[in-house]
Amino acid sequence: MSEVTTIRILLADDHALVRRGVRLILDSEPDLTVVAEAGDGAQAIELARAHRPDLAILDIAMPRLTGLQAARELSRIQPDLRILMLTMYDNEQYFFEALSAGACGYVLKSVADRDLIEACRAAMRDEPFLYPGAVTALIRNYLDRAKEGGALPAKAITGREEEILKLVAEGHTSQQIAELLFISVKTVERHRANLLQKLGLKDRLELTRYAIRVGLIEP
Repeated sequence: MSEVTTIRILLADDHALVRRGVRLILDSEPDLTVVAEAGDGAQAIELARAHRPDLAILDIAMPRLTGLQAARELSRIQPDLRILMLTMYDNEQYFFEALSAGACGYVLKSVADRDLIEACRAAMRDEPFLYPGAVTALIRNYLDRAKEGGALPAKAITGREEEILKLVAEGHTSQQIAELLFISVKTVERHRANLLQKLGLKDRLELTRYAIRVGLIEP
């Protein structure tokens, strides 16, 4: 059994020379190890089933199944698997498709020696990794949708839940909150329970920390 600290990686690219180069970059790090190599998207899925890696690095343009198709299938069958797309395409369309396919990062081959290690570690911390051009595309897409009145990403909590979260964090009791918002104590308690469940928190203290972090109250 591998050490807990070692990130086990599946590498998929249809060019053996590219795989060799990428493997050299990855294997030079003590906490990264390539456990399987695939030459196309279909083989990547087979090897992921067999080896259960922590992270899959997929080229976008591959025979049989593309990296995007493989990412969709891998996200479905192994939801815990982190996925990075490795590509020569600095292309907004591919970038957005990669995100919707379940990838948490998009790395350009031209700068893989600079970005890939950082991207692997970010993926394992559950953080997205985007190269600068992709960040620009993401912001532009968001602003375009906002301008056109399109739906912006849904908030984690409703407006009413946010009101209650703020008041709980400020130290108000359920009775006081009920009076302030003209609702029943029972309704306050239900919203509070929903908040804890939605945000994965345990108690008032954690709710207060969350409220500080998202700027609802000052520390």
